[in-house]
Amino acid sequence: MGDYRRLLAWHRGYALVLTAYRATATFPVDERFGLIAQPRRASVSVPSNIAEGAARGSPTELRRFAGIALGSLHELVTQIMLARDLGYLDSERARQILVEADDVGRLLGGRVRKK
Repeated sequence: MGDYRRLLAWHRGYALVLTAYRATATFPVDERFGLIAQPRRASVSVPSNIAEGAARGSPTELRRFAGIALGSLHELVTQIMLARDLGYLDSERARQILVEADDVGRLLGGRVRKK
């Protein structure tokens, strides 16, 4: 399949991980096992699954792992919405993250549908 680092979806997913880590850094310490850890794990799963799918060497495997990455992305979106609604993220910061996640989602969705 080639080098996963050449895939736009991987780059955008990687950037989303950095965004998620920075956003959760200000959450209350009592959320370290909840809304700090969970969004971080979900975000890391996105580019990691893209990389793993690309390393498998077939378009079918890349599609399958892109689907898994898309599931993790939806987990992250849900967790960001919860963080916003609980007051851990201001609405504008949450909106920016959700826009970034939508961008990654479009790229992954295209990859999943690609034959």
